Amino acid sequence: MEESRDGRRAQRAALPMADQPVAERADAARNRHKILEAASRILAESGPEGLRMEEVASAAGVGVGTLYRRFGGQAGLAYALLDEKERELQTAVMTGPPPLGPGADPFPRLRAFLRELLHRVAHQGKLLVTAEMNRPHARFAGAYGVHHAHVSGLLRLARPDLDDRVMADALLAPLSATLVTYELEVGEHSLDGIEAVLDALVDGLEACAPR
Repeated sequence: MEESRDGRRAQRAALPMADQPVAERADAARNRHKILEAASRILAESGPEGLRMEEVASAAGVGVGTLYRRFGGQAGLAYALLDEKERELQTAVMTGPPPLGPGADPFPRLRAFLRELLHRVAHQGKLLVTAEMNRPHARFAGAYGVHHAHVSGLLRLARPDLDDRVMADALLAPLSATLVTYELEVGEHSLDGIEAVLDALVDGLEACAPR
């Protein structure tokens, strides 16, 4: 089923910054909790393939129309399930210890963030693939804008001679869920190997930084 306009808005809003919680009515919050609890059970039992909207609605005891209005479709539901881990990542970036959190220089922070994001993608790969492939450009909805803004901000400090927006896209490109899961499952590469390549990319940027 094609996603509704409200559903697309819900998907874009599913991953706010950690210090900007979304206000909800009490009944809406209860429904959301029931839906995500049911979806989490189905995900644990059947994987992302089991996240069919009709089955989730039935397990949560809500109408399927409520589910579509709230999440728009499977991608919106997948992003909502990913929300908790994303908030943890954003909290670590904003208030956690360095080098992931504040207090370190831009290049160490950049390395730490790319590594952390790699491990998160590897851990939640199948669900992220479901979210990324549900419709064109879905990868660039949700948390991508937050990740891009963080990487772009670090690049502005570390490499003011470069177009930070384009370079941020280039550094995040290897971390798409479809590519990471392909490398791990088909390409038979290791997480350590992918991490070393990400480090090498940042090392190259640092080596060529203006003095």
